[in-house]
Amino acid sequence: MMPSPANVLRAGFAAGVIVMLTSALWAGLLRMGWALPLSSLTLAAIHGQLFVGGMLGTVIGLERAVAIGRPWAFAGPLLTLLGGISLLMGLPAMIGALLITSGSVGLLAIFALLLKRQPVRFMITMALGGMAWFGGNLLWLMGQPLALASLWWASFLTLTIFGERLELGRLRHLPAHTFWSYSLSVGMLWLGLGWSLADYANGARIAGIGLLASGLWLLAYDIGRRTIRRPGLPRFSATCMLTGSAWLAIGGLLMALSGGVYSGLLYDAILHSIFVGFVFAMIFGHAPIIIPALLSVPIRFNGWSYLPLGLLHVSLALRVIGDLYTLVEVRRWGGMMNAVSIITFLIITVTSIAFAHRQPASAAIPMS
Repeated sequence: MMPSPANVLRAGFAAGVIVMLTSALWAGLLRMGWALPLSSLTLAAIHGQLFVGGMLGTVIGLERAVAIGRPWAFAGPLLTLLGGISLLMGLPAMIGALLITSGSVGLLAIFALLLKRQPVRFMITMALGGMAWFGGNLLWLMGQPLALASLWWASFLTLTIFGERLELGRLRHLPAHTFWSYSLSVGMLWLGLGWSLADYANGARIAGIGLLASGLWLLAYDIGRRTIRRPGLPRFSATCMLTGSAWLAIGGLLMALSGGVYSGLLYDAILHSIFVGFVFAMIFGHAPIIIPALLSVPIRFNGWSYLPLGLLHVSLALRVIGDLYTLVEVRRWGGMMNAVSIITFLIITVTSIAFAHRQPASAAIPMS
């Protein structure tokens, strides 16, 4: 039987995202000084763009496109994936930047429709995240320092996850003051982004306070504090959420204390506390829920997923310690083990999908 066009599209997106992820990891290791095959200064230079635009931008855009079910909505993630591929192919960077920026416009169009349907706090937060991504892409397109664009990209991912966590916990009856502190955290982050356009050093410091406040809010009020008592997938997802939130708070604290830095070991510690510690912990926790929704494939939660999660956090701690105390080899091995933890999780996830395909439908573990 011939596969349906929808299945072909899903398989194409899945393959493209895996290529973006592995390429971004490879580029990151090259940046850390590892002598790997296919070494290229060009590849090392696009580590962040592949990770945020080519991989995560595509996944988030695809998730929202599936949610609204409109054919035009898939243009955004298609553009971001093509942008990442063009960067990998060595085409002029302007082409990749233009494609990814256009894809982020597609995400804004999706959020405009979603806000019209549901103008609520969590949706506004995610839309503000989409705006931060578009703003960061514009800065990149205009040739501004990558450190400035990265601040906006980090805010995009933070606000997207922050909004999604509020959405998941919307049935909880939280005190009114918690929503004031939530809004204050988001407002402080956006104040820092705006300030950074004129004064990057102090704008990043203000944004760091917003990131720190966001991490502390999630640690105090996220629904994961309740679901961690439930066995199986709920406990694993909650563990990912709470440990990831701690890394967000650490990254925000380092940024608030140091202000805007353009490169170096402190820069590495700040960005990877957020992008690896927070974002990848969220990816680990949400993958067993999101993958079936996006790709229409069954998946079983596997307790072995705790292995790469633990390795992720231990290796990141080594990396950050190496950054802060100028322990170059500790930092390099921490970075290598970051990559190993992510690849291990990918292998476990693919194996779980293959195993679930062989089981009767009744054996599948519910994802919601």
